[in-house]
Amino acid sequence: MLRQRFTDALKEAMKARDELTVSTVRLVIARLKEQDIEARGRGKSEGIGDAEIQQMLQGMIKQRRDSIVLYEQGKRPELVAKEQGEIAIIERFLPQQLGEAELEAAVKAMIAELGAQGMKDMGRVMAALRERHAGQIDAGKASQVAKRLLG
Repeated sequence: MLRQRFTDALKEAMKARDELTVSTVRLVIARLKEQDIEARGRGKSEGIGDAEIQQMLQGMIKQRRDSIVLYEQGKRPELVAKEQGEIAIIERFLPQQLGEAELEAAVKAMIAELGAQGMKDMGRVMAALRERHAGQIDAGKASQVAKRLLG
């Protein structure tokens, strides 16, 4: 379970005195607690599941990538390096991402499986991809591939 992996990673990083990993994993744990509190408000007493945790981690990575663009524009290489380090740490907790060829094959297979004909089926294709390949796909890249294949 991902929750235990966060705790174990934090302990290991503290023992190794790896400050970047300690701070990044603490951020992840704090965000997870926020998500759990929100989930309890929606009636989920046990908190969020692994699939939702993976989505949360992908969102955290996206935030850091957006920050990298801004830091590069502002000529702040030290902050770019910190964000890239945090991305690498967060990615350790996600399943291996599909490569370009694998992503295209997955999208083609989903289109064939659903019998998708055109752009009107884009939402169904993307929903099915997110469900089947949770944590393994970049939704933005998958969307581009699906648009190209359906359009």
